Amino acid sequence: MSDEFEDVGPIDYLVVEFPGNRMTGEGLPLLVDLVDRGIIRILDLVFVRKDDDGSVAGMEITDFTGDGRLDLAVFEGASSGLLGQDDIDEAAKALEPGCSAGILLYENRWAAPFAAALRRGGARMVASGRIPVPALVAALDANETAD
Repeated sequence: MSDEFEDVGPIDYLVVEFPGNRMTGEGLPLLVDLVDRGIIRILDLVFVRKDDDGSVAGMEITDFTGDGRLDLAVFEGASSGLLGQDDIDEAAKALEPGCSAGILLYENRWAAPFAAALRRGGARMVASGRIPVPALVAALDANETAD
């Protein structure tokens, strides 16, 4: 592994669908806070729209809140080049027609020192995954019912 990536944290992605193309921007201040506190680093942020005919197009997002200011200015230029058209097309497969989505590629900076220490010690990541919140709630409910 190149020395330049020795201190990089795990990289994750999210595809967040906005049914009916309704983006309120409510989560943006929280995303900005995560960046400002150094918890994550945004590598790529792309918005797409899936039309009723299934075609996918990039979107320019200007003003979520209607206050006349560009709400995403803090993310302007957030493009590492890691997220390519093939990735965008793949993410769009998960979208319903008539919806839009934000595709976010980010580094978990909070985990970088831990990950670097493990790598220096010879450890390597062999599996990773996420448990969706609805699946977690269902499992907890099932456990509670079983008790």
